[in-house]
Amino acid sequence: MAYPAGGTDNILLITDSYKVTHHYQYPPNTTVVCSYFESRGGKFENTVFFGLQYIIKRFLEGSVVTKEKIEEAKELYKGHFGHDYFNEEGWNYILEKHDGKLPMRIRAVPEGSVVPYKNVLFTVENTDPKCFWLTNYFETLLVQVWYPMTVATNSRYQKEIIAKYLDETAENLLSLGFKLHDFGFRGSTSVESAGIGGAAHLVNFCGTDTIAAIATARRYYGCDMAGFSIPAAEHSTITTWGRDGELEAFRNMLTQFPNGPMACVSDSYDIWNACKEVWGNQLKDLIVERGGNKGVLVIRPDSGDPAEVVVKVLNILGNEFGTTMNMKGFRMLPPYLRVIQGDGISFESLGRILEAMKTNGWSAENLVFGSGGALLQRMDRDTQKCAYKCSYAVVGGKGVNVFKQPITDLGKKSKKGRLTLELEDGKYTTVEEGKGNPNKDALVTVFENGKLLKDYTFAEVRENAELKLEKEMKNTSS
Repeated sequence: MAYPAGGTDNILLITDSYKVTHHYQYPPNTTVVCSYFESRGGKFENTVFFGLQYIIKRFLEGSVVTKEKIEEAKELYKGHFGHDYFNEEGWNYILEKHDGKLPMRIRAVPEGSVVPYKNVLFTVENTDPKCFWLTNYFETLLVQVWYPMTVATNSRYQKEIIAKYLDETAENLLSLGFKLHDFGFRGSTSVESAGIGGAAHLVNFCGTDTIAAIATARRYYGCDMAGFSIPAAEHSTITTWGRDGELEAFRNMLTQFPNGPMACVSDSYDIWNACKEVWGNQLKDLIVERGGNKGVLVIRPDSGDPAEVVVKVLNILGNEFGTTMNMKGFRMLPPYLRVIQGDGISFESLGRILEAMKTNGWSAENLVFGSGGALLQRMDRDTQKCAYKCSYAVVGGKGVNVFKQPITDLGKKSKKGRLTLELEDGKYTTVEEGKGNPNKDALVTVFENGKLLKDYTFAEVRENAELKLEKEMKNTSS
């Protein structure tokens, strides 16, 4: 049987099954349903809000309801439930009355904003009283902003750790943007998730090997080139030369890429011998000569205890190539030589590695990190306890503050009434029950009746997410 082409591009099908029946369940004469999204708590005290614009552009913008999509949904849900629960009348009304555009308004904090948890991040409500059921129909889709938001948050907290150690052991923060490289494409659950999560990481950093992230930032945030990379070896391009051919494999890397930075995995057999004898002796003159052409060799260990291995590699390289002392009193390798640690990197491991370096007199400037599964995949919706709840409704012409307060878990108590997110003196506060001051509200109308009303550039998002140290550095240099 040939199925319609809409599939998961059919907006009527991107919801949880039970929501298809919810238009029957609201009180009679309901005309408005207003809901909100927040991080109720979680691993990190602040969240970086990012990714809603992707969802709006990808799924909600324009005339997204068509006759064909309604027919497809009607047929699928009839088979799924064995009953005609599908709201065909409601969707046909949207098609005819609104030309297939969703009568819905979304107000959100600017993308890239760093907001303490337990605050509203966006609100959603219907703009047509006959479409009250629409607000929570899209909870399933809209809550998926948890993923880019959590990746951006996790990435930014790692940036804070790196910035701290650079501030303590390096002369400046100029290299900060390239200190955490995204290796996460292959470990993602799909090409789409790699693009979304990879773009979220690029809110904070500029280094990536996840091409899907660049494509996502380009298409949905208008950024021509959000991330950069360098030539780099994998084990197969070294080990196919054979164990006895490792020297020539390394030499080939130096000669094939004579200019600029180049990374070479060096632990295929014996990382200590590779650093001391091969790089530090047999190829030393070629490395130094290449450095005269602004060539930088980045040596990559890829196994063992990261903190222990990194320090030992640095010590060996320092002995073979020499070191200098920076103004903070920490050792630096020559500018043509650096190390990248791309194995076992996470929020939890970064500090241990950098502290070990600091304890042993090495500047954080010598090291770059690469991260894969822990950067894009080792998280879920509960990492930041993300939730979407109804807070206000109009029933029979009367406004109703809506909330839940389960006796078994007061941490799930929801907010009530119309909400504002007020920003004053750099501090965010969520005001409930319609008592807020609209002039202080940080929420911006980003979507209304099928139209995207605010199109954030990636540069704006990055600026909103900057660390305090970065802003101070900018102010000092200006």
